[in-house]
Amino acid sequence: MKKRSWQQLTSGTLALVFGTSLMTGSPVSAQNSTPAGQAPGKTALTANTPVTIPQETSYAKRQLRAAWIATVVNIDWPTKPGLAVEEQKRQYIAILDDMQRMGMNAVIVQVKPTSDAFYPSEYGPWSQYLTGVQGKDPGYDPLAFLIEEAHKRNLEFHAWFNPYRISMNDKLANLVPNHPARLHPDWVVSYGGKLYYNPGIPAAKDFVTNSILEVVKKYDIDAVHLDDYFYPYRVADVEFPDEATYQTYGAAQFANKDDWRRNNTDTFVYQLSTAIKQEKSYVKFGISPFGVWRNKAVDPTGSDTQAGQTNYDDLFADTRKWAQNEWIDYIAPQVYWNFGFAPAAYEKVTDWWMKQTEGKNIHLYIGQAAYKVNANNEQWAQPNELPNQLTYNLQFDRINGSMFFSAKDLRRNPLGVADRLANDIYKHPALVPAMPWLDNEAPKKPKLKTADPTTDGVLIEWEDHNKNDAAYFVVYRFDGDKVGNLQDATKLLTTVRNNGAEVQFFTDKTAVDGQAYTYVITAADRLHNESSESNSITLKVKKK
Repeated sequence: MKKRSWQQLTSGTLALVFGTSLMTGSPVSAQNSTPAGQAPGKTALTANTPVTIPQETSYAKRQLRAAWIATVVNIDWPTKPGLAVEEQKRQYIAILDDMQRMGMNAVIVQVKPTSDAFYPSEYGPWSQYLTGVQGKDPGYDPLAFLIEEAHKRNLEFHAWFNPYRISMNDKLANLVPNHPARLHPDWVVSYGGKLYYNPGIPAAKDFVTNSILEVVKKYDIDAVHLDDYFYPYRVADVEFPDEATYQTYGAAQFANKDDWRRNNTDTFVYQLSTAIKQEKSYVKFGISPFGVWRNKAVDPTGSDTQAGQTNYDDLFADTRKWAQNEWIDYIAPQVYWNFGFAPAAYEKVTDWWMKQTEGKNIHLYIGQAAYKVNANNEQWAQPNELPNQLTYNLQFDRINGSMFFSAKDLRRNPLGVADRLANDIYKHPALVPAMPWLDNEAPKKPKLKTADPTTDGVLIEWEDHNKNDAAYFVVYRFDGDKVGNLQDATKLLTTVRNNGAEVQFFTDKTAVDGQAYTYVITAADRLHNESSESNSITLKVKKK
């Protein structure tokens, strides 16, 4: 769950919850030198120069565009527990259709919010957020449905897990009798009014790893996604109660308990990463941590921030190490602050992460605070704050895309932000960036058969003689009688999921009567390696 993260900028500041202002009106400036990953000819940032936001929207052909769909306490889906199956399905389809309209190409769906499951599992009961009763079978396999509907729309499906959180309250007896936490109470820690599996107990850590691998093995997911919860955020000055665990498993090797805790998290991330790739080499592994690794005042290699809690020192998560050691395929720091925000300015945190990931086989996505748009403070009440962040990101090749928390916040269209995505910023489709370190072999190209005007538009058909090779197809349209540059994002018309048939089709309903167009098709695999282009067909539209 993402909203918690930005509260942690100043420890104990409950006034920050849900957008209460600690924002400053200070001028926006970059305090660091030219960001790593900047493309030649793009805007340079030098010390003390104002942040430059391009006035005209530019479009990237490859850019992850994703939204989190949170299920814990029914944040996004389903809207409340106990809904009929058909209503659950209807709500989810409506979310996906809205995501498509906004130009998204991926969804991150929370499938294990509190050591429960949105699928039949050997490692936890059915989620209460489905039926209202923990352990009650909803009468269908929600995860299979969620994946199928996402893939129909050619949206990547990232399965989102909360690894250690057991319950949103601290009453073990409230869990169903066969809950693994009740069967292994020695694994359980109560902290801050919630229950967690103890990350320091090897058996518990292995159990959590296997619970995630269960989904990797059984379902056609595109990625495993973890957010910012490993060891929980500190509660005031209350110490996480694991002294006995430390004495049993860590004191002999680690003189410092915090180093032992960080090693526990490192080991979990590394082992899970290795196990995912051993099972299915194409399944990505990504993590979305709290935005600040360490403050510069504590560590000169940290960011120019003043966060009250940090990943390294308080969550015992050395997130920079995971990126630099390439244990994960993507990192999506939650940069949930505005430009010029004194404790953690958007531009400073983003710049720091670009530098840390430069030259690494890893994608950098930025977690964007859609939930704060139109909040009760001066900066987030500005309609351009979030759009400017997205435009800013496009200046740097090192930034591979964005993730938005959360879907419901985009769908309510605060300050017209969803309209801005659909009609401007994400007006043209984008392919998910490829990961050549996982696979760099493209499918064979398809053969374009026909492009015929109909009453609905231009019906395009193509042959795919290697139907098990391509995950989807990319349709390009050029004005006039020549094939132009396939890297021009404005010529990318749509993507079409492979339906398994030898002949695939798409109807271009935006074709203008009387206009001449040239069409070509490419094929792409599930890791978004793209084939060479097909033969082309040119026609002048005359709708029947």
